Amino acid sequence: MLAKFKPLPTVTDPDFDKREAEREAEREAIRAARLAEKQAKKDAVAMAEQAKLDAEAKLREEADLSRKSTQRAELMAMYGRKRR
Repeated sequence: MLAKFKPLPTVTDPDFDKREAEREAEREAIRAARLAEKQAKKDAVAMAEQAKLDAEAKLREEADLSRKSTQRAELMAMYGRKRR
């Protein structure tokens, strides 16, 4: 009766270390993929922000050129009237 409560010898897997190394390599690959994905998102956001800033700068530059040409036309008209 006591024999069935006696602990049996355990069988150890000879490939245990190899499987653990494979699992760790898989985890590292997943970490690298996630890191690359995060970096790609950051780069996309930075590029979008830069494009937005470039567009705003271009609009400001165009507005300045338009304002300057309008002022110049007004000045030329004003000086032209005085000379007549």
